[in-house]
Amino acid sequence: MALALRFALRELRGGLTGLRLLAICLFLGVAGLAGVGSLGASIVEGLSLRGQEILGGDVAIELGVRRATDAERAAFAEFGDVSEGVRMRAMVGEVGGDTRVLGELKAVDGVYPLYGDFRLAGGTPLQTALSGPNAVIAQALADQLDLAVGDRIELGNTTLTVSGVIENEPDRASEGFTLGPSVMISMETLPATGLVQPGSLFQYHYRLRMPPTADIEAVEPALKERFPDAGWDIDDRTNGAPGVRRFVERISQFLTLVGLTALVVAGVGVGNGVASYLDAKSGTIATLKSLGATSRLIFQSYLLQIGLVALVAVAVGALVGAAVPWAVVLVAGSALPAPPELGLYPVPLLTGAAYGVLIAVVFALWPLARACSVPAARLFRAGVEPVRWPGWPTLLAVVGSALAIAAIAIAQAREPLFAAGFIAAALALLLILTGLAAGVRAVAARLPRPKGTLLRLALANLHRPGALTRQLVVALGLGLTLFATLAVIETNLSGQINRSIPDRAPSFFFLDIPSPEVQTFEGLVRRHAPAAELRLVPSLRGPVVAVDGQRVSEMKDIPDGAWILRGDRGLTYANEIPQGNRLVGGEWWPEGYDGPPLVSLDVEAAQALGVGVGDTLTISVLGVEITAEIASLREIDWDSLGFNFVMIFSPNTLQGAPHSFMATAAVSPSEERALYRDATRSFPTVSVIRVKDVIETAAGMLTQLSAAVRSAASVAVAAGIAVLVGALAAGRRARTYDAVLLKVLGATRWQVLRALLIEYGVLAAIVSGLAFGLGTLAGWYVVTQTFDLEWLPSWPPVVATVLIGAAVTIGLGLVGSWSALSARPNRVLRTL
Repeated sequence: MALALRFALRELRGGLTGLRLLAICLFLGVAGLAGVGSLGASIVEGLSLRGQEILGGDVAIELGVRRATDAERAAFAEFGDVSEGVRMRAMVGEVGGDTRVLGELKAVDGVYPLYGDFRLAGGTPLQTALSGPNAVIAQALADQLDLAVGDRIELGNTTLTVSGVIENEPDRASEGFTLGPSVMISMETLPATGLVQPGSLFQYHYRLRMPPTADIEAVEPALKERFPDAGWDIDDRTNGAPGVRRFVERISQFLTLVGLTALVVAGVGVGNGVASYLDAKSGTIATLKSLGATSRLIFQSYLLQIGLVALVAVAVGALVGAAVPWAVVLVAGSALPAPPELGLYPVPLLTGAAYGVLIAVVFALWPLARACSVPAARLFRAGVEPVRWPGWPTLLAVVGSALAIAAIAIAQAREPLFAAGFIAAALALLLILTGLAAGVRAVAARLPRPKGTLLRLALANLHRPGALTRQLVVALGLGLTLFATLAVIETNLSGQINRSIPDRAPSFFFLDIPSPEVQTFEGLVRRHAPAAELRLVPSLRGPVVAVDGQRVSEMKDIPDGAWILRGDRGLTYANEIPQGNRLVGGEWWPEGYDGPPLVSLDVEAAQALGVGVGDTLTISVLGVEITAEIASLREIDWDSLGFNFVMIFSPNTLQGAPHSFMATAAVSPSEERALYRDATRSFPTVSVIRVKDVIETAAGMLTQLSAAVRSAASVAVAAGIAVLVGALAAGRRARTYDAVLLKVLGATRWQVLRALLIEYGVLAAIVSGLAFGLGTLAGWYVVTQTFDLEWLPSWPPVVATVLIGAAVTIGLGLVGSWSALSARPNRVLRTL
């Protein structure tokens, strides 16, 4: 081993010319994997460390449209200090001004916040600022309305003084999807606004601060045992922002698997680079064997060389990946869903490094073993004779490393089945491309010989001994398939906003319209927009407390997809089937129905609950339980941008309950401004949401996701290019030899170049079609199953991506072959 190390170090003194491609491929793959893993870990760690601040307490309890009873609040107090608050949406405008905007209203009590550093600009204490008829507002709201401390604002039915501008709101991240900037008032001020009324959309929030030694995990089971039908949602500080955590974990998993795929693609480049390096060293290997060196010594020497270069590349890639969170925070920290906890995270770094080392073993060991096991006499020949397999030890090492890669990926995945499927798909793609290459060679060998010399030469290059067909097909296929997949995902993300919006989407959503003022509201809309498409919908909220007689509180496991059993749900009643809904089972109730309560249920929700027509659902409305029979099942068009309800009841079921109305209005652009101004001034307790604001918010979220996919694509593109370069480098020596022989026989450089162009063009055309099909299939799965989005690809960019990729491949192939075409015959022949 000492002698092998001496040989290895002596050869490495000459530089990394032959192993540069190995180092680049491993560096790209490991840096991408370590970077994605470190960024995801830093965000999740930030959520965990700041759990109390983000949640606002050790435990958070949320109740929809009702305040906790005295008994419930007394039970909360048994666990520690309690803070009570209300959150809802409301319109805010300057007194005497024409502009009102939607804000996220938060009413808090005197002990808020239990945790976290809530700061106002200027340092005024929050409770001091909220004393009296005052409000504190976010900087974004101050900028929108040009407000300053001391200005007066209208909120609901009251006017308040702006007493502070929020500089830091620690529990903002736990609120999830929001449409407006924050407005905060005291609980004592809330009744004067008139915003909390039967049917309004609001939530009561209770935060608990518990002793350091208390068991926070015991709170939820204890409360649910004492109040099984309370219908509240409980979270603790270990998962302060569950939506953000799920988003980050899911995106991290997807990007990790994409990065792993890119690393596998780069692994092909590693194999090609090692093969090219050893091909250049064939004379040295043959000489050493002729002088008595054993295959074992030579194998150890070159294994040490490759191993040293690989370890350095992996280490540098891991270091670069460790710096990714700092770089992202510096460049785009405000776009992150939660502030990361910067630091070194060993698990993603070690995982990325392990992937890199194992990939190097899988793809480098095989060509190394084959090269070192060939007899010296065969190495002195042209290198076109078939070579034997390297042996079972090498095969077992390669298979074992591949299984280790799969095991690590599956063990660390949030969804192991998805990770296993992803890896199986990557393996299947390699097998398909290898089979395609074998098929191309077989077909080319059996085709009639063309009359044209160049065509005959190009056809022979596809199947002759030593042909690069397999390397080129695998490299080109992996790269183009990955490009096509990412292009499909990218166009789908942009299509969610650009093409999923109906041509006649409503202009506004109106929320919390008081029942007595519905006709007055409708008259106002008609005055400003006589031809408006106005839809008024009754609005209530309440939880599902029983399914076909079984209490939800007694269910040990809530079925997957049964999200309607978690927390309050929107409820409504209707005489007719709403637009965008299609009946798929049962019958709709007749006009004027006055029999037992009936409900129409979304068919997907019914499947998740395991119920159908004739079964029953029990809901709780303001503490009153109502059991309704499922009369029909509906298929809902969720992209209609209207009000869609999972449960619609017969009118006689809910008409007597206190409730408000919601409305959508589609008006012409010229009518929007006046309608918005008068509606917000005439109905101060009604929340008005512009559809374009919703779209902009959703677009911002999809832009973040698209940017993440684009980042993964950049690594994949770099890896794909490296693979192609490796495939070309692996055959450079043979290409040079062929070009020299053709020149000696009278061929011109242009003729040889045209033959290569035909060869690469045929391969690119075959592989591009396969890559387009496989990339489309993979993209469809990621978009519809992983991201749970609608399938809305834009084909021109996808086709262009594949064609450009194929064209670039041909160009790189010709550029890579130029040195072979430029070689002087006398110089090359002297070295043979």
